[in-house]
Amino acid sequence: MRHTISVLVENQFGVLARVAGLFSGRGFNIESLTVAETLDPQVSRLTLVTRGDDQVLAQVTQQLNKLINVIKVIDFIDASHVKRELALIKVRANRENRTEVSQIIEIFRGRIIDVSPESFLVEVTGDEEKIAALIELLVPLGIQEIARTGTVAMHRGMQLLKTARNEKEKVA
Repeated sequence: MRHTISVLVENQFGVLARVAGLFSGRGFNIESLTVAETLDPQVSRLTLVTRGDDQVLAQVTQQLNKLINVIKVIDFIDASHVKRELALIKVRANRENRTEVSQIIEIFRGRIIDVSPESFLVEVTGDEEKIAALIELLVPLGIQEIARTGTVAMHRGMQLLKTARNEKEKVA
């Protein structure tokens, strides 16, 4: 089963290494990983995607919660949430196919953010399926390079950070 997990952590040296080590130590591959500060510069959000047995990942989640500097762990498997990814795609765009490439990008609500005589640099956001579908259509036209951010996810509804901080302070 595929899991998207969000980990709110104190923005401290070595936290990312401890989280990644917990997964690698149990034989789980991290398919994508994104890390950035939240509104609070002392707190970062790690969002990772992995595959594995639900029971084992539940144990990993419990162990993540026990790590120093971890504020809150959320496995989005059963939660109402929004997931997105950003991709930059450099695609061949010459005189013969510029119109076709532009139309495909428009259908996927992408943006051409750089133009050269022989290529477009495209920015697109969406879920993994949308990005994969765009890539599939652009491959025959000549993709030259791709950079993807990996998945980011957030619960729908109320802000989670304040609640997570309060829970951590109660425990401490």
